[in-house]
Amino acid sequence: MPIIKINHVNKSYVSKDGENVHALSNINLEIRDKEFVCIVGPSGCGKSTLLEIVAGLQPATAGTVTLDDKPVTGPSRDIGVVFQDAALFPWRTVRRNILFGMEIAGIPKKEQEERLETYLELMNLKEFADKYPFQLSGGMRQRAGIARTLIMNPKVTLMDEPFSAVDHLTRCALQEELIRLHREEQKTVLFVTHDINEAVYLADRIILLTPRPGMIQEEYVVRTPHPRRRSDDYLVNMAARISADIGRGTEKDAKPEYFI
Repeated sequence: MPIIKINHVNKSYVSKDGENVHALSNINLEIRDKEFVCIVGPSGCGKSTLLEIVAGLQPATAGTVTLDDKPVTGPSRDIGVVFQDAALFPWRTVRRNILFGMEIAGIPKKEQEERLETYLELMNLKEFADKYPFQLSGGMRQRAGIARTLIMNPKVTLMDEPFSAVDHLTRCALQEELIRLHREEQKTVLFVTHDINEAVYLADRIILLTPRPGMIQEEYVVRTPHPRRRSDDYLVNMAARISADIGRGTEKDAKPEYFI
């Protein structure tokens, strides 16, 4: 059963320059429980805007988003969000940054500590637990940001280009961590990226948006199971096909294309 349903979502707004912007047009998409879905498309096509609408951080101009058939009308503990910048509190250690959400939610101390130990282990952060953000690499800060989100046990995790600010080797390592977490935790993930190779390496399904206004141009189902090899001909060819499709084409009915 779908866990997220995006129905006829449109988004328009007036820019700072007074321009009327039509960012998204008639987005219809369902995301199933435990699925890893990537959204890709040209710059400015509304990928991040769509993610923020699903997160309840901004309203759609028209259409609805539901989680377990309940309307998403604002931020929710059931929807975790990881942004490009981990945005850790500089005055808190890694440990206390990760605990922040649970402290605000009033979760009992014993449960906080149990969950903390689990996620410090999962994200390979144990030896950095008492460090401050300025003492960490970009990759370690991002691990802490992901742990801070996942520790709240959301039904859905939304990720907006979370690895784009780190170097290539760190990015590859974080991708491996995310795949491992997804397999172990069995969470639903909606992931925005501009990197096609990243999308085909991570996702079960890839949604390609058209240039603004963003519409669903194509949907691709990745049939190769994890663990995957980045050099696999199937993935390389799929990335090339999606890259060629970007920016050309019109809205489709989101019929999945099983890449062969």
